[in-house]
Amino acid sequence: MEVLRMGGRYTMFVTVLKWLAAIIAVIGAGAYWFVSLPQMDPLMTPERKARIEASPHYVNGQFVPETPHTPVTPSWSFWKEFLFPTPGKTIPAVPMVAEKTDLKALDPQQDVVVWLGHSSFYMQLHGKKILIDPIAATYASPVPFVDKAFDGSNVYGPDDIPDDIDVMVLSHDHWDHLDYDFVRAIEPKVKHVVTGLGNGGYYAKWGYPLSKIAEEDWNTPVKIDDDLTVWVLPARHFSGRMLHRNQTLYASFAFITPDRKVFYSGDGGYDGRFKRIGDQFGGFDLALLEDGQYNENWASVHMMPEETAQAAVDLRAREVVPCHNGKYPLSMHDWDEPYKRIVAASAGKDYYLATPEIGQVVRIGDTQQTFTHWWEQMR
Repeated sequence: MEVLRMGGRYTMFVTVLKWLAAIIAVIGAGAYWFVSLPQMDPLMTPERKARIEASPHYVNGQFVPETPHTPVTPSWSFWKEFLFPTPGKTIPAVPMVAEKTDLKALDPQQDVVVWLGHSSFYMQLHGKKILIDPIAATYASPVPFVDKAFDGSNVYGPDDIPDDIDVMVLSHDHWDHLDYDFVRAIEPKVKHVVTGLGNGGYYAKWGYPLSKIAEEDWNTPVKIDDDLTVWVLPARHFSGRMLHRNQTLYASFAFITPDRKVFYSGDGGYDGRFKRIGDQFGGFDLALLEDGQYNENWASVHMMPEETAQAAVDLRAREVVPCHNGKYPLSMHDWDEPYKRIVAASAGKDYYLATPEIGQVVRIGDTQQTFTHWWEQMR
């Protein structure tokens, strides 16, 4: 009888082990499938890897900013708001206001910029059509339940983009800047892509011919034609989609035409690069500057609004459009706080602060154009 009981326990033990092994195998297979999705990592060819490793900014196996980071320490309060944003606080209680402009109907000879939400822009300079970090993802994360876009903020999608984009730039590969579905859908519309080292591997992997892709180190000019040069410039940030961190280069950009100079900051903490860039290019007609998703605990990777204002001064910008806000809840501050603080910080400064709604046309150089404090009507 005792032998039978022992045999029954052994059989049950073996059965449990088999079930555990099956569960582990299923989880492992799912994890392998997930990390193997095409949107996770760039195509890293030997040639691309060699260019990355040759960069003076690639140190001890990863890209590093010119000014070292301070430790980033998200708190429990951050994770709570990140996973469960509070309506009326980190996300609006009502849908975002928007003024959807037909981008295809714009006069191509007009120098304009249209904020598409978050850090996405459509811009026209000297007859050239430019797209910056386009994204229309419902979730700015690899999983479909984290970082949901604000209601009403997804105004533009691939079908709204004109058919003849002269150049698209990518500042870095984080999920709130690089949209797999958007990028793939507009490939036939895009003539050139300009980005930092390594990021070209995403575009190559997603169907873009190498002839369209320019991936460069900081302080490198990319001549699109005689009327437009795009400079790849430094940023103080980090990169990585999932498992591999800082293997692609984060960047800012200067767009130079015979009669306009525009700067786009991408993401990154404040440092002396803005003064240096402002001196290098002799100031800018317009600066599109990060202002949102900041926190004192990670100030070295995202500017505070007051630093955004100082960056505009350093750049010698004549006009500023703030961005990196109005779409995804990536920090603990109230969703409209970036607008309030940048307005206050810009008082008395030499630049003109433009605060367009999503989709509203900003006429570059027209400092008589007026904009409302639209966020106030959403409270």
